[in-house]
Amino acid sequence: MPTRRKARPEEGDALSTYRAKRAFDQTPEPGGLVPRTGPKQGGLLIVHMHDATRLHWDLRLELDGVLKSWAVPKGPSANPADKRLAVKVEDHPLEYGDFEGIIPEGNYGAGTVVVWDRGVWEPLEDPYEGLQKGKLLFNLKGYKLHGRWTLIKLKKTEKEWLLIKERDDYVSTEPYSNESVLSGLTNDELRNAKQRAEPIKQELEKLGAPQRALRVEDTELMLAETRDEAFTKEGWLFEVKLDGYRMRAACHDGEAILYSRKGLAYTESFPEIARAVKAIPFEGVILDGELVVLDESGRPSFNKLQARARLGAREAKRAAIESPATLYVFDLLAFDGYDLRKLPLIKRKEILQKVLPQTGPLRYSEHFEKNGEALYEQVVKLGLEGIMAKKADSPYRSGRSADWLKIRADRIDDFVVVGFSKPKGSRGGFGSLHVGAYKDGKLIYCGRAGSGFTGDQLEEISAQLAALVRKTPPCEPPENGALPKGPEHTWVEPKLVCDVRYKEITKDGLLRQSVFVRFRDDKKPEDVKMPGTGDEGRGMGEREAASTRPSSPVPLPREVKFSNLDKIFWPDEKYTKGDLIEYYRSMAPWLLPYLKDRPVVLTRYPDGINGKSFYQKDAPGFVPEWIQTIPIWSEDTQRDINYFVCNDVESLVYLVNLGTIPLHIWMSRITDLTKPDWCLIDLDPKDAPFAHVITLAKTMRTLCEEVEMPAFIKTTGKSGLHIMLPLGRQLTYAQCLQLAMLFARLVTDQHPDIATTARTISKREGKVYVDAFQNRAGQLMVAPYSVRPSPGAPVSMPIEWDEVNGRLQNSNFTIANALKRMQKLGNDPVVGVLETKPDLVHVLERLNERLGED
Repeated sequence: MPTRRKARPEEGDALSTYRAKRAFDQTPEPGGLVPRTGPKQGGLLIVHMHDATRLHWDLRLELDGVLKSWAVPKGPSANPADKRLAVKVEDHPLEYGDFEGIIPEGNYGAGTVVVWDRGVWEPLEDPYEGLQKGKLLFNLKGYKLHGRWTLIKLKKTEKEWLLIKERDDYVSTEPYSNESVLSGLTNDELRNAKQRAEPIKQELEKLGAPQRALRVEDTELMLAETRDEAFTKEGWLFEVKLDGYRMRAACHDGEAILYSRKGLAYTESFPEIARAVKAIPFEGVILDGELVVLDESGRPSFNKLQARARLGAREAKRAAIESPATLYVFDLLAFDGYDLRKLPLIKRKEILQKVLPQTGPLRYSEHFEKNGEALYEQVVKLGLEGIMAKKADSPYRSGRSADWLKIRADRIDDFVVVGFSKPKGSRGGFGSLHVGAYKDGKLIYCGRAGSGFTGDQLEEISAQLAALVRKTPPCEPPENGALPKGPEHTWVEPKLVCDVRYKEITKDGLLRQSVFVRFRDDKKPEDVKMPGTGDEGRGMGEREAASTRPSSPVPLPREVKFSNLDKIFWPDEKYTKGDLIEYYRSMAPWLLPYLKDRPVVLTRYPDGINGKSFYQKDAPGFVPEWIQTIPIWSEDTQRDINYFVCNDVESLVYLVNLGTIPLHIWMSRITDLTKPDWCLIDLDPKDAPFAHVITLAKTMRTLCEEVEMPAFIKTTGKSGLHIMLPLGRQLTYAQCLQLAMLFARLVTDQHPDIATTARTISKREGKVYVDAFQNRAGQLMVAPYSVRPSPGAPVSMPIEWDEVNGRLQNSNFTIANALKRMQKLGNDPVVGVLETKPDLVHVLERLNERLGED
């Protein structure tokens, strides 16, 4: 084995004795760097459990860049009556704090070494004077050892000391557990670590887990939908929702990897977590959990976590000692070549508990069965973020799923509006409301609420505020803070009261994660007391009820002023603009589910299908306030584009009154624009016979049935067919495109004479273009039931699969017969694409099998 020494020590340095006893080409112990000056007041605490000639514990305390070390034959005891012998031994390098392994026979200290405890020590008196005089008093903050301890040197010898627990809240007569806080192994288990995987692998075989090597970068997180109220139900598990960073962790090729929800690598930022992940004594483990930093009271501190995440690699090593993070793990995605994602959650959790250490930086996130309401009540009392509800039998699906629900325990309280800030970017009205509350008769500033407003509220609230403007602040600054200053802030008379939902009030007296809920016209400003003063609170029932009442101000009336209803839009058929508006109004019950919460793009024909037309993404400034829009950043124009959102019949007919004929939509919703609801296969014949389109559609359906993928179909209203594969918002657009390309390849491989995936028209050779490339962010699809600007006024019609036959033509469905068809049909044959959530892992497995056969 090559030497592990990183630097040749100078003779006489603090580690010379340590190095002289070891041959670093024969032992895995670290040689250590030349000692560097460390913190003067405490530092790293390490306790090793060392099974050498005799079993003993090694207490190590960082001082002057080394680990001062004592061998404790019987180990630490939390009972003050136990005075444990502690023999002073040579100083060890700081790098030894990470060492866990087997020292080979023939070497000094041969045997097994585990990291029995790790943390921070703080001297309560001068440590140098204590070492010299023979009494060292200190405080320990480890995973096992806590509270005040004393080392007292015996007079008869220089090396023998006593380790004694001082009397405090951490006194106990219970023995400590013996497993490592890194690997979870005892010394005996460390010798046979590889054998521990076999029973788990046998269990996975019985459960039917597929053998598939996964890497953490190939997985996507399963995300929860939101629910307002806790519940109690059989078949559900409940966990405490922690305020931290969602994190996947794994060890690949001997190196630990930490990935955040956004795919950012945090391995160097949290070395203590990476160290623990690397020490897991199993191969191919991928963990899913929440990374937190706990404060002095044991609660997650998001501020401390953010501060840790901003540090560079060097600073992070010190912070890992002084402000350590913890990864609370709640799921296991992979184990030693097995993919666990298809297994029920409860089974994944059972295996996870066998994988994780009992204590240390990696901790199992405890779950509770059935009774979520009781857990929620405790979480609210403790001021924690909320709870998670998860179906016990749910597989692990990438993307957002109703099988996991997050139920927040945020507070809602009354506040007085004291001012507002200017809007930024394309936002109208105002930026945020400044709010305050009364304490001891004085109105105190509490921060701002900048979200939670609908578009129509922004302008109406602005009008109310304009009538109340004053030159000076009506409130005083918080005790530890200041009032906002500058021309972008305007103060108002304290006449309005609103509800604000928030996470907490910080030490600076400001609201954190605050969201406007509604105005309270039933509250007097002088009755609004500062939260935490004892008389401002409401019971849970009232808080929940307040959050569901309609927001004030009253919504604006939604009146559409129609124009030019008699104008001819289809000259041959004599269909007018009024006919078009009436068509869309009558089809709204079927059309609106597809438009709901999606960016909508208009193609406007002010003079009918034979006149000029233009494409409109960006909502013009003259649209009424009640028309919903959403700003989405455009890389092409380098600015926000205000897309229309059409969730009601009034908005729909308003857009059609602008001269809109076809409506095009995104395949994803504004709640998560990165996750489409469906994957689109567009069969575009161009100059090919429509009979070939029918043949390919039938082949596509057969293929989908073989791989157990649900499929829906509609006419385009022009010349082709759209096949829509439901995704349940489980894939990104990039993954959706890959899936579409797989299907397109398999279909064209079966029909090379009539199908092609060539994007260039000249290369299609009269074949049907099987287009998979519409599955990209920002790409549009003509909405079901949308009218086309073609003779006959055809519409894009959802159809049954048994209608895909020789009689099918796009011209079969027009604004003249669409309503009668749907009234006769009763149910929309395609609407299931919006909510169906197929087992995409299984589908991909079947597709890969098909590709292998081909």
